[in-house]
Amino acid sequence: MSNGDDDPADAADDGEPAETAAPTLPDDATEESLTEYLDEIADRLEAAETEADLDDVEALLADAETGIEEADLPEPDEDDEDADDPRGDLEDRVAELRDGVDDARGPYGEDVVDAIESAAGTVEDTEWTDDGREDVAAAVESFVDAAADAIGDADEDPEALLAEGEAADAAAPAPVDQLVAALDAVAGAVTDADLDADDDADDIAALLDATDELEAGLDDAEEWDDLETHEQLRAQGYYDVLGHYKDFPVEWAALKEHEARGNVDMILLALDSLQSEFMERHCLEAFERMGKRGKTEASVEEILGRAEKRDQPAIRILGTMAAEEATDTLVEYVPEDSNPQLQKVVFKALGEIGASEAVQPLANQLDPDGDTDELVRPHAARALGLIGDTRAVDPLADALEAHPSDDVRAAAGWALRQIGTREALEAVAEYADEHSFVVSTEGEKARDALDDEAEPAPTA
Repeated sequence: MSNGDDDPADAADDGEPAETAAPTLPDDATEESLTEYLDEIADRLEAAETEADLDDVEALLADAETGIEEADLPEPDEDDEDADDPRGDLEDRVAELRDGVDDARGPYGEDVVDAIESAAGTVEDTEWTDDGREDVAAAVESFVDAAADAIGDADEDPEALLAEGEAADAAAPAPVDQLVAALDAVAGAVTDADLDADDDADDIAALLDATDELEAGLDDAEEWDDLETHEQLRAQGYYDVLGHYKDFPVEWAALKEHEARGNVDMILLALDSLQSEFMERHCLEAFERMGKRGKTEASVEEILGRAEKRDQPAIRILGTMAAEEATDTLVEYVPEDSNPQLQKVVFKALGEIGASEAVQPLANQLDPDGDTDELVRPHAARALGLIGDTRAVDPLADALEAHPSDDVRAAAGWALRQIGTREALEAVAEYADEHSFVVSTEGEKARDALDDEAEPAPTA
């Protein structure tokens, strides 16, 4: 029995020491007393074992901030960079302790979910080699097995999702979409389990260990980017068209064979993979020679991307492909008077495409008072002829009649003959006796065409 003089701390009947009283903010807030207060908070942080303990430390730090703010502390001398700053030092200590609280918290179930979702994104977004896919599948399967004990029942069974892939082909790894689905199922089960940072600390730690193993497995799995360029090309069948490797370089020999066979995807593969000016030039020349035969959605997208940077070889290719998709881009370049060489290439490409949207912009280039280079205007006229739109008849007839350059007039006459309507032919035929040989030649051809048109068809 106690005689009334016993220390209450020694009287605990459970054999455990009584809980240490929380520190209190000093009434006389000085640098020394506040420092002692923060030391006590630091001790309490070190002893914290639960989220509730950390919440208490957070509350004490909030009190400390208030005490520091209200304390009458000396201000540092602004002219002395080395002067003491008690308030600043105390505030830094509070910030340091807050970081300690953040570091001590968790981990939480949400951390596990974030790690799983990150791994699922890696699985889905990475281009794996065949060997890499096998390693990825093994890493995911191992993770699902390790996670099973911690997550319990799930709405979707991750192991069953993986088994679907095995059932389709036992010798092949599960498809990427099924691997991702299995990981999503684990993440969903972790979310549904609503794991508590204190009560379920062991399960959370086990799941995080499993996600670490998963991430390590994915890091070790082989990606396409890990392979040398020639290994990637060989794996994708680029060299399969060759019966031998004696031609040099073999990439060029294969390119010529792919061009002959019309293998557009392989030419694009070489253009993307073989980063040399030599192979780039030959890939583009292959597309230019192939013309419409080389036109696919993928090849137009690649070449148009280059044309948008004013690449003239690319613009020529779009013309030979008759790529209507390039019209809007090329029309923007028509009035670029400061770059006559670009204009010539653009005009021809628009003509080969048959871009009716370019009729008026091209017709504007025929204006003798404009800024267009004199050597470029004939190319504009010829492009209008290739397009063949009858809206070009009047501006071409005006150029034929009044333009000071015989080259432009002859090109206008040629263009009108290509359009070929009676109105266009008559406009040119008027100049059959023109003093300029190049103009009169076009006029004579137009007159002959009209005469042939007027001749009655032979009777049977």
